[in-house]
Amino acid sequence: MLQRIQTVYILISILIMGALYLWFPVIKDEAGTIIIHQNEPLIMGLIYGSIALSLFSILNFKKRKLQFVLDRMSIILNFVLLGVFVYRSLTLSGETLVSEKGIGVLLPIISIVFLVLANKAIKRDEDLVKSVDRLR
Repeated sequence: MLQRIQTVYILISILIMGALYLWFPVIKDEAGTIIIHQNEPLIMGLIYGSIALSLFSILNFKKRKLQFVLDRMSIILNFVLLGVFVYRSLTLSGETLVSEKGIGVLLPIISIVFLVLANKAIKRDEDLVKSVDRLR
């Protein structure tokens, strides 16, 4: 059923990742050279991959185990994206530029939180179905 709470959590995660792509922080160094941009293939691939996995997870609402695995894969992609952001921001020189990145760098963390909440709800549904099957 599409009206379950995990669908809402996954939709929020999709919206957050879409917002990350739209309002991506273009990070420049002191000389004005762009360090991180949204059109880089690695960053764009990780964002689109996370959105695609989450959308595919919503469409597979009848297969809870597959939905659980797809959400875990999306969490891994978000961690990799967060790692790329942290690595790139740590390689910058100058303290003022590192501290002015904005909330765009933290959006993958918020997306991970909602995906974890969705996985907990999927696990709760799976446990409920297993308990009902035992009673038969």
